[in-house]
Amino acid sequence: MSISEKIVTPPPIPTQAFTDAPSAVERLEHIYMRNTAFLRERFEAYGRGEVLGGRIRACYPFVRISTQTHARVDSRLSYGFVAGPGVYQTTVTRPDLFRAYLTEQIGLLIKNHGVPIEVGGSDEPIPIHFAYRRDINSEAGPAPRETAASERPLRDVFDAPDLGAMDDAIADGLHVAAAGAPAPLALFHAARVDYSLHRLYHYTGTDPEHFQNFVIFTNYQFYIDAFASICRARMKDGDARYDAFVEPGNVITRNARFGEPVAAGTSPARMPQMPAYHLVEPNLAGITMINIGTGPSNARNITDHVAVMRPHAWLMLGHCAGLGSAQKLGDYVLAHGYLREDHVLDEELPLWVPIPALAEIQVALEQAVGEVTGSTGYELKRVMRTGTVVSVDNRNWELGDHVAIVRRLTQSRAIALDMESAAIAANGYRFRVPYGTLLCISDKPLHGEIKLAGMAGEFYRQRVGQHLEIGLAALEKLKAQERERLHSRKLRSFSEVAFQ
Repeated sequence: MSISEKIVTPPPIPTQAFTDAPSAVERLEHIYMRNTAFLRERFEAYGRGEVLGGRIRACYPFVRISTQTHARVDSRLSYGFVAGPGVYQTTVTRPDLFRAYLTEQIGLLIKNHGVPIEVGGSDEPIPIHFAYRRDINSEAGPAPRETAASERPLRDVFDAPDLGAMDDAIADGLHVAAAGAPAPLALFHAARVDYSLHRLYHYTGTDPEHFQNFVIFTNYQFYIDAFASICRARMKDGDARYDAFVEPGNVITRNARFGEPVAAGTSPARMPQMPAYHLVEPNLAGITMINIGTGPSNARNITDHVAVMRPHAWLMLGHCAGLGSAQKLGDYVLAHGYLREDHVLDEELPLWVPIPALAEIQVALEQAVGEVTGSTGYELKRVMRTGTVVSVDNRNWELGDHVAIVRRLTQSRAIALDMESAAIAANGYRFRVPYGTLLCISDKPLHGEIKLAGMAGEFYRQRVGQHLEIGLAALEKLKAQERERLHSRKLRSFSEVAFQ
């Protein structure tokens, strides 16, 4: 682009102040919809070979608060206020998708600081790919014809995603605002959120609109099969708590109370890498379950993206190797600490950072185990042990230096080993999402009980249903808690962004 080339933008939009959150969110949505429509119209004209008269640009809306004094807020709160006097701002995408979330966060700012917030147009460009909800190639119509206008590369005409600017510096505590620039108001700016929204569909086969506020990650398809069976039964029975069940391909089965539960949508010809299933409740209070497969890379990858949805909690339910001689196949392990030998977050979250157990999650999981198994008090120790889980990046860890392995596991007091739990917990800590882990012992390789095909099949049939029932019961307990209590202050630093 030449220095003098004209930049074509929508007409300027004035910044407005608001003292009520719903009106502020309406303004955010108006700006966002206007600007993305502007980009789509110009892109489709570009596809027809029309001359656009310059470089096309439209920007995300922003929300901003300016304060002159420290807020006198309830010291029990973990979010909903800024750290001190100053100007704080974040850009926003998809206000239609995040309407309830934005209304709550903005409302808390207005209430806790007693000042209006401002909404306007930012200077952060919307990448043309993100002006479309899913796939620019499938939604924008035919490809450009060979004309003088379309011979210019796309990135010379429109803003493209800038991966160098889509980082997690705010969440990682590395963000340094330029002199005179506002401090951050949220963990993620708009383009980073858009990037993950598009990745979620790619990896899970379902649109972000279907993701619920309570998430279960698992490393076995058996759990997904059991979850899908439960969800379909609840749809057929007309359970009044739920609205729908959503499967990959956005296949939606409505609750029978709305009429005959017929599935709408098309199952994908090939399953996505990490398929997601959603038991939908009003106000996104339902449960999303994702089969992340095997390995810490998948665990880190999917939690990087699910985090932008700002879920209220996520759990890991899966299988592990038991390390204690007294443990039995089928026993449960409630993680209260993690030995992070998976290495996928070593740079973003150094190993010296502790990943604490969260009391609210631990209590809910322990109570659920007791209720489902019928064991209480001291008897609960027969079926569940609380301790450290070690997560590794080597599936064949047993084949290494046996003496060194045993020494390290003994010194760490680890009682179970898997490949995913530490990454899920660590990214929960990193992104301020309450987390927990309940594993089930499927083999004990250090004690000669190796998981073989026939044994594994019988074990899965016996234990998966109960394990999933425990996870679902724990989430129901978490739903009943006040949100302010669930979002623990343990996950917030002493100088934190206001948005949860």
